[in-house]
Amino acid sequence: MAALAPPVAAIRVAVRRALTDLPSGGPVLVACSGGADSLALAAATVFVAPRLGRPAGLVTVDHGLQDGSAQRAEAVAAWAREAGFAPVVAVPVEVAGRPGGPEAAAREARYEALTEAARRYAAVAVLTGHTRDDQAETVLLALARGAGPRGLAGMPGRRDLSGVPLLRPLLGIGREQTRAACAALGLDPWQDPHNTDPSYARSRVRADVLPALVRTLGPAVVDNLARTARLVAADNAALDEIAAMALVAARHPAGGLAVVELANLAVAVRGRVLHAWARELGAVAGALSHRHVDALDALVTDWHGQGPTDLPGGARVLRRGDRLAALSPD
Repeated sequence: MAALAPPVAAIRVAVRRALTDLPSGGPVLVACSGGADSLALAAATVFVAPRLGRPAGLVTVDHGLQDGSAQRAEAVAAWAREAGFAPVVAVPVEVAGRPGGPEAAAREARYEALTEAARRYAAVAVLTGHTRDDQAETVLLALARGAGPRGLAGMPGRRDLSGVPLLRPLLGIGREQTRAACAALGLDPWQDPHNTDPSYARSRVRADVLPALVRTLGPAVVDNLARTARLVAADNAALDEIAAMALVAARHPAGGLAVVELANLAVAVRGRVLHAWARELGAVAGALSHRHVDALDALVTDWHGQGPTDLPGGARVLRRGDRLAALSPD
């Protein structure tokens, strides 16, 4: 009996760890484009999940951005049916007309499709094939745009997707391992031309920036960037817990937040408190920037009679004596 290829074994172990603590019931759904990362994830999941007593389904999303995309999605679906996935869903989505750049629009459409599929089939989790290399790229992009700790924390291994856990089992697996696993299993991954299109920032990081760092600093830089994300994420979790308690303590009896309580907080905690409160007031996370939080902070620490701060979503915050108060949208 031939020995199991190490990359195949490593990916199966990663998937098993991700699935172990999920509730019983519905299937896990793998999001699969047909690329090496998601194909290796899918192959591991359809092997591991049944052995844990869990059904495994697959969703492939057709973004409609390239000629032949519908046929490619159907080819992925046909492979999935043959491999033993159930359910298998090929979902066309509309990307044009959405806000943001093309990458953000495609991502939004994709996650909407995954959410809908998860609800339809009562899935207990959705799995995506993001790897350690994707995490390193995410950290570099966050650095380039001046992101704070939340950006530098990269992609979490688990997050909520409209009530369904979104799992990324391969964040500790390198892209070269997914390619090797596909080769060992006789799978032929699709090469997405968008991954090498220089009009996309992530593609430029993938093709130029990260390889240059590896040449200059050595191959460990990829794992070091991913480890940085894990460390920052742990710090964020601790600070968020502190901020949650501080937000409760800062509530003013007349409504809003007490200035004196906010002023006594450490800067990192106060920023999180103000960010969380802004979310309560209806500010959308994707539109809520450091500029909004800085303006709220100035109402506490640099008060000189300035007017209200406008938040994305329509709410306005102003200082009234010893408290910050919110004005509802008209």
